[in-house]
Amino acid sequence: MIKVEHIGIAIKGLSEANELFHKLFGKAHYKIEEVGSEGVNTSFFQMGETKIELLEATRPESPIAKFIEKKGEGLHHIAFEVADIRAEMQRLQAEGFQLLNETPKCGADNKLICFLHPKSTGGVLVELCQEIKPQDA
Repeated sequence: MIKVEHIGIAIKGLSEANELFHKLFGKAHYKIEEVGSEGVNTSFFQMGETKIELLEATRPESPIAKFIEKKGEGLHHIAFEVADIRAEMQRLQAEGFQLLNETPKCGADNKLICFLHPKSTGGVLVELCQEIKPQDA
């Protein structure tokens, strides 16, 4: 079963966005984490079974900085939790979806991640994610 794990929102300033979403949701974020390999700071809000991930660029050449420069702040991606990311990547590639990375990489919130190119998903950036287990580390 695939479920929505989180929705990613690109923002310019993490402090301001955390304050805004705190007011909107009526509760504070539960975690801030830097993902150096992606050039991003993240902040997570738990909303029932789904999370909202705020993404702030830490360097001008990061994917989030480029996204904001091109499209402005807003919805960046939707992430689906999968049981076996490697098997799901193989299945989706065989179905004709374009993967943005050949192997899963470490993302925020203790996850292995892989993105699917929006050109192959109807214009939506899709992230697959799987909780990192001891054997994956």
